[in-house]
Amino acid sequence: MATSPKAKAPKNSPIRPWKREPGWDKLAPGEEKRLEEYCADYIDFISDTKTERRVHDHLLALAKKQGFQDLDQVARGKTLLKPGDGVYRSMDGKTLLLARVGKAPLEEGLNLVGGHADCPRLDLKPCPLYQDEELVLLDTHYYGGIKHYQWLAMPLAIYGVIIRRDGTKVEVAIGDGPKDPVFCITDILPHLDVDQSKQTMREGVRGEKLNVVCGSRPVSKEKEDKEIPQKAKLNILHLLRETYGIEEEDFASAELEVVPAGRARELGFDRSMVLGYGQDDRVCSYAAARAVLDFQGIPQRTMGALVVDKEEIGSYGRTGMDSTFLPNSVAELVAATQKNYSDLVVRRALEHTRMLSADVGTLADPDYKGANSDGNMGRLNCGLQINKYDGHGGKGGASDASAEFMAHVRKVFNDGKVVWQLCELGRPDVGGGGTIALYMARLGIEVVDCGVGLLCMHAPWEIAGKLDIYMAYKGYAAFLANA
Repeated sequence: MATSPKAKAPKNSPIRPWKREPGWDKLAPGEEKRLEEYCADYIDFISDTKTERRVHDHLLALAKKQGFQDLDQVARGKTLLKPGDGVYRSMDGKTLLLARVGKAPLEEGLNLVGGHADCPRLDLKPCPLYQDEELVLLDTHYYGGIKHYQWLAMPLAIYGVIIRRDGTKVEVAIGDGPKDPVFCITDILPHLDVDQSKQTMREGVRGEKLNVVCGSRPVSKEKEDKEIPQKAKLNILHLLRETYGIEEEDFASAELEVVPAGRARELGFDRSMVLGYGQDDRVCSYAAARAVLDFQGIPQRTMGALVVDKEEIGSYGRTGMDSTFLPNSVAELVAATQKNYSDLVVRRALEHTRMLSADVGTLADPDYKGANSDGNMGRLNCGLQINKYDGHGGKGGASDASAEFMAHVRKVFNDGKVVWQLCELGRPDVGGGGTIALYMARLGIEVVDCGVGLLCMHAPWEIAGKLDIYMAYKGYAAFLANA
């Protein structure tokens, strides 16, 4: 193999094979306490933010508390931003950019970390409410890649918004309060599942069967209308009017999501893991946002955390990564930081931007060996994952970071004492997945996939290691400050 004449190995340096190993012994004195404090905050966060709207609102509230300004308003004003100023930009209450202005001109690029806040779930259909036999049910359409059978016979909650006929917005959150009722999807008893047991997992529980039980009590005699036969459904409509002031037609302008009920919890005798809903990809989005919010001082390059929507269904729409949100946001930053706006500066800023596509990866599971490549699979609590590429088959849909950018990220992490591991999502012929990286690369941004490994990814309850969770925060903070 040909080498450059200048490329020489350090004299007398020992040969040390690189290996993937647990990172607990690599923590600095006192750092494990910070790890536990961060993970406690994270558990509270994912327990309270079970939809992309709630993630957006929670992070925006933290930013406003620190004095972050609305970028759209600043860019239309007469006062320019100065280095160290914090700004935010929002789209439809679902997608959010948090940024701190750096010392360097924007045309030299930004340091960004971007994750997504949407998660696999069940969405209520536009006409969801119906009665069959003596049960009232909600008709759903699953969102993202799920295994249908995992959602049966477990407590569920409903979150979202309803826009009433008069335009007023009603917030819905029911199922997680200490006195709230919960909801459920039924399953057939094993004594009578002869037909179901002969089918594949997906065939045995079809998407059209994921109907949520929400009531059974008939309307009281005082409210009874004898001409309406479905009296249990009528009772639910009365309850909806009394509680939320809504009519059945208002479901047409609603976004209601069915998610697992219950808080995230520490997992294991040793409390070394976190079990919770929506860790794909709120574990990365939270770390990115916290890294920007917790930064002290003035960054050299403008830094930003990007929290987007719709990744689980292709990143389409106004709030997805395959939209104009990021280039428009960079344009607004340019307008807010210099007197004479130039589209060329925006283009230069994007092409000189460095970014981590912060999305979760897979982990070695002793019960499911063979799905991943042994030497390139992530392992629990061995650190933040770097995936040079994702995709499927022959790297289909991958971004594939350059060797030069990989070296740059590696140096930033090593200098910052970040525990990290190299990974790949699945064996080439088994499957794979995608992230928002390809949409960023299309804008000319240097980008690589980098996130937390999970067990049970896309299940109602996912598992992450505490050390990996903390290293995402530490790694993203190092990248934003020093990339």
